[in-house]
Amino acid sequence: MADQIPITVLPINKKKVKQLVTVAVYLLIITSLEFVIAFTMESGPLRTSIFIGLTIFKAYYIVSEFMHLKYEVKMLIWAVMIPLMFIVWLIIALIYEGGAVYEVRY
Repeated sequence: MADQIPITVLPINKKKVKQLVTVAVYLLIITSLEFVIAFTMESGPLRTSIFIGLTIFKAYYIVSEFMHLKYEVKMLIWAVMIPLMFIVWLIIALIYEGGAVYEVRY
């Protein structure tokens, strides 16, 4: 028992807690807006576009605040964003080509 290391409790950093709560409230508001849109709008391209936009906005907040990417050097940000842009391009291309194949077959 004599070899135990004492634990030091640091005071709460109120600025970081406020920032975390602010981001959580933004995400809650965006998610609530998505639920309202999901239950009030008819499905279609406008609703899908709104969902995609809100999802990208939420992903930005999650990546920048919770994964701390906002505070990293620019080269690391580009190392994450460039492959992400190619993945988004791939998804768009696959959806477009899939629609074209569907129209040809049916």
